[in-house]
Amino acid sequence: MAAFVGAVKLFICLLLWFNTLSSLQGARDLYEFRYPFIKRASSFSSSSYSSSNTDEVSYDYIIVGGGTAGCPLAATLSRNFSVLVLERGGVPFTNANVSFLSNFHIALADTSPSSASQPFVSTDGVINARARVLGGGTCINAGFYTRANSDFIKRVGWDARLVNESYPWVERQIVHQPKLAPWQDAVRDGLLDVGVSPYNGFTYDHVYGTKVGGTIFDRFGRRHTAAELLATANPKMLTVLVYATVQKVLFDGTGERPKAMGVMFKDENGNQHQAFLTNNRRSEVILSCGAIGTPQLLMLSGVGPKAELERLNISMVLHNEFVGKGMADNPMNSVFVPMTHPVEQSLIQTVGITKMGVYIEASSGFGQSQDSIRCHHGILSAEIGQLSTLPPKQRTKEAIEAFVKGKKDIPHEAFKGGFILEKIAMPLSTGHLNLANTNVDDNPSVTFNYFGHPRDLQRCVNGIRMAAKVIQSDRFTNFRKCDKPTMEKLLNTSVRANINLIPKHTNDTKSLEQFCKDTVITIWHYHGGCHVGKVVNHDHKVLGTRRLRIVDGSTFSESPGTNPQGTVLMMGRYMGVKILRRRLGKAAHV
Repeated sequence: MAAFVGAVKLFICLLLWFNTLSSLQGARDLYEFRYPFIKRASSFSSSSYSSSNTDEVSYDYIIVGGGTAGCPLAATLSRNFSVLVLERGGVPFTNANVSFLSNFHIALADTSPSSASQPFVSTDGVINARARVLGGGTCINAGFYTRANSDFIKRVGWDARLVNESYPWVERQIVHQPKLAPWQDAVRDGLLDVGVSPYNGFTYDHVYGTKVGGTIFDRFGRRHTAAELLATANPKMLTVLVYATVQKVLFDGTGERPKAMGVMFKDENGNQHQAFLTNNRRSEVILSCGAIGTPQLLMLSGVGPKAELERLNISMVLHNEFVGKGMADNPMNSVFVPMTHPVEQSLIQTVGITKMGVYIEASSGFGQSQDSIRCHHGILSAEIGQLSTLPPKQRTKEAIEAFVKGKKDIPHEAFKGGFILEKIAMPLSTGHLNLANTNVDDNPSVTFNYFGHPRDLQRCVNGIRMAAKVIQSDRFTNFRKCDKPTMEKLLNTSVRANINLIPKHTNDTKSLEQFCKDTVITIWHYHGGCHVGKVVNHDHKVLGTRRLRIVDGSTFSESPGTNPQGTVLMMGRYMGVKILRRRLGKAAHV
């Protein structure tokens, strides 16, 4: 009998493995058919993709970074002009860790060189991640989709009519209405219990109260990324090179202002290439590398603070003291809520938008698994990637190694439960980005200065109190089928939630200020480094240069909405349409 049961289990495992393999092979075949313009960087030669009558290839637009903004931007511009996209990572379509909601935490935990997620640790000691894959952050995030509020659109000076045309262009292709998970249902009821009202139902709009937002995960738990927006491109006018790492922008410095001519990049084999713009004055290199990559690449290209460039012997093209300045990240803290039984996996679906400058969100059910145990997590929780039991300054390399060694023995059952997340809107604390060296593959040094401004710390305290009230609410208590926990018990449980073997003085949780400082994490909404008016103008053209533009979150001075991906996706489409209409008028095909 035991042998029969074992044989059945083996058959089921083989069947699941075969189905997953077939699904991924089908995805490979589909993407090669739908996206014939996606090629490996090593296939590039200076004449193989020429769009002119000369032997040397040239492009109307070169987009550095095929991410959240870069993909919709490329798809839009290719309707009328030749476009080259250079993406340092691979494709997302055949990566199971990217494609499936159930593998969300594994994708973040994977720190191998080929991972879609590249980890970095800010000088604050907070473990973070940046995307390294076609589709950018939409491939590794929690999937929540919302629009920015109208005040944000006014502050950045965008055309509201074009904004309201650009959001739906994205939503029709990759955004879905979620099926509300039980945990999210309970959080919604708890938020309403404690007065985060009214209930606005399912909506993309950013409005005060409690709501259910959109998601880029469909009802089968499959992720739809910015890379899929490339399906709307003109395939004859678009070339996307993956594993193409741009090392610097090439300039002609003979005129009054340095003029972008093209870029230098290396392929997956380490071979060097150059790609050039056409001679048209309106051709452009557009940086869409994100808030970490764009200021880093600008400085590596010789555009940045003079002292910073001289420190690393980088030839200065243009002095701009503001490149890399004003970096900000929305600090997040979370309260772990243990359960006596397994909870259905869910990422952010329900959000509470309060009037005290904090957002309440939730996720659940991402427990330890055989796959995640084998991954190198660093000091990461199995749930959201980051809940640490050490104050930031103590998150040393040795501490991380000790955690990795110890976590293999952690029982699966220890991870039952979920998190109530508290995120600060529009933090007043800002930091800076500096080059660590001249290797573009290495992370720069980033400081966010979490809670540097006392008002941010006070908002965190208010947010933690609100999260605790939600957990202690009657409706959430009924969902948990447990007694209402005290505030101290909740916080002590939270600082131990990662179950790692590194000691933590839980008595510190009697001070909410100390709890905020000790358990600060990120939700990956960092921004800044190339602000409008300081590094770029209102059209996002780099000040003091010609034919160079930035289209990504590095230009933001605040993170739009509860979660920024919807607005960054829209931004790519918006800027693409705006560029085409300014260049072609009514003749633009959008």
